[in-house]
Amino acid sequence: MSLENTAVAPSDFIRDIVAKHVADKKYPRIHTRFPPEPNGYLHIGHAKSICLNFGIAHEFGGTCNLRMDDTNPTREEVEYVDSIQKDVNWLVAGWADSNLGLKARGKTPETISSNGKPDFFLGPASKPAALEPFYASDYFDQIYEYAAALINKGKAFVCDLTPEDTDEYRRNAKESPWRNRSVEENLDLFARMKAGEFPDGKRSLRAKIDVASPNIWMRDPLLYRIRHAEHHHTGGKWVIYPMYDFAHCLSDYIEGITHSICTLEFEVHRPLYDWILESLELPRPLPHQYEFARLSLGYTIMSKRKLLQLVQEKIVSGWDDPRMPSISGIRRRGVPAAALRAFAYNIGITKYNGVTDVAVLEHAIREDLNKRALRRLAVLRPIKVVLSNYPEGKTEELDAINNPEDPNAGTRKIPFGRELFIDRDDFMETAPPKFFRLRPGGEVRLKYAYIIKCEEVIKNAAGNIVELRCTADLESKTGGATANRKIKGTIHWVSAAHAVDAEVRLYDRLFTVPEPDAAGDFKSFLNPNSLEVITAKCEPSLKEAKIELRYQFERLGYFAMDKDSQPQKMVFNRTITLRDTWAKEAQKS
Repeated sequence: MSLENTAVAPSDFIRDIVAKHVADKKYPRIHTRFPPEPNGYLHIGHAKSICLNFGIAHEFGGTCNLRMDDTNPTREEVEYVDSIQKDVNWLVAGWADSNLGLKARGKTPETISSNGKPDFFLGPASKPAALEPFYASDYFDQIYEYAAALINKGKAFVCDLTPEDTDEYRRNAKESPWRNRSVEENLDLFARMKAGEFPDGKRSLRAKIDVASPNIWMRDPLLYRIRHAEHHHTGGKWVIYPMYDFAHCLSDYIEGITHSICTLEFEVHRPLYDWILESLELPRPLPHQYEFARLSLGYTIMSKRKLLQLVQEKIVSGWDDPRMPSISGIRRRGVPAAALRAFAYNIGITKYNGVTDVAVLEHAIREDLNKRALRRLAVLRPIKVVLSNYPEGKTEELDAINNPEDPNAGTRKIPFGRELFIDRDDFMETAPPKFFRLRPGGEVRLKYAYIIKCEEVIKNAAGNIVELRCTADLESKTGGATANRKIKGTIHWVSAAHAVDAEVRLYDRLFTVPEPDAAGDFKSFLNPNSLEVITAKCEPSLKEAKIELRYQFERLGYFAMDKDSQPQKMVFNRTITLRDTWAKEAQKS
């Protein structure tokens, strides 16, 4: 099921809440946001949140902001901002031209905006209708004023405890010695903090709530800390930075967010989210936070720290290594955005944590690629076949179907001659009874071509097979007298004289167990066979391959051209095999 062809929008408890709010006309317009911290690359877990937030805006004729929650200058970089923007743009771009869910909700694209496209990228009027990020750091002046307002209300104070002592006091429900400073003293100290008078860790601004609250997040939490650090977006303007919990709810309010959708671990933060907004007595309607279970995917890790470890230790080639669960890695591997969106929709939105079988993702990828991938012939582990009764020097052009799932994809011509390559896996010298590929004395059909029979096996001095001598039934091609002769096996091939070489990277799952994080060192479960690099023989039409297209190497799997390709050296990544080979291995064990 591709996202663009979904007839009915998905249903879950968050969408049910939004639908009721729309029916009740609670808000003039639904407004969501996706707010990553730019301290690393996005991964497939973020894709679930992206599809939920942008999807709800898309389905209900609303708006969704991409916002960088950039409140920690020591961990954030422009590199991450750029990668996040690219990843989100790639994942949601297709929605601008689809009508997913709109028909089911009684809407059409024309009713969403004046130009007929959903403007789910829009935010405040100062932002253009394009996928450009907002920044929490753009609101630092306003957030500072909100902090001062809390001080004036007697609901925040400047604390002189060290970070370590602050943590200990909060754990032990112990009141800070500086909790009851006067409003005037707190305002003075807070202004001096902003002016850069104090070193890192010397002072902090804390909310005055309840030091004995059963919810530790409500025990006089930090609102601001001192960081003498250059910020990727604001430069050296600030030396104090708001904590995530303080900046997040206020950024939501400033942007007019109606539904602030977070993962389940933020459920305990919600009372603080509400306390901050309600304590400020703000004039406009307040946003509300909703939580859902984050994605945990089998045979995968999601920890940014551990993914960074894989990159730093060169276990993978980088964040966009096709084995990584990063969105950039998934994209480079050749997974279409529509397949990832369909996966995110199909797994649903719940309040319960659990592990999603990676086979669900792989099924979505196969289903999408089966419809879009162009069929091509390629031989991964070639063995030469010589047709002794086929005329030397003769070449004929055979018709081949580009995609049987798409009648509009048409056909192409592939060359055929006396010498061919087939895959070594398609020949067995001593074959079991149910081996229906090529064997000595056995017959097999070459796809789009002839039936051939193996007459002789040629070996080198070491005893390795180097060539198969075969004969062809020259009447067995389509339209020939024996074209309908029943043969159980059909194999792929390429013409030796016309084949082009390509580096093919055979990617597989990065880990060997469903939950590599569950016990011990996650690196001990790395799959030693997660990447194999070979030189394949390909049909000549692949010389015109394009990086934006997807290919099915017939009988082998789905492949995409890699960015490392050069005019004289093609490189293809295996996106996924045609069938779930891991399921077979699991059955054996």
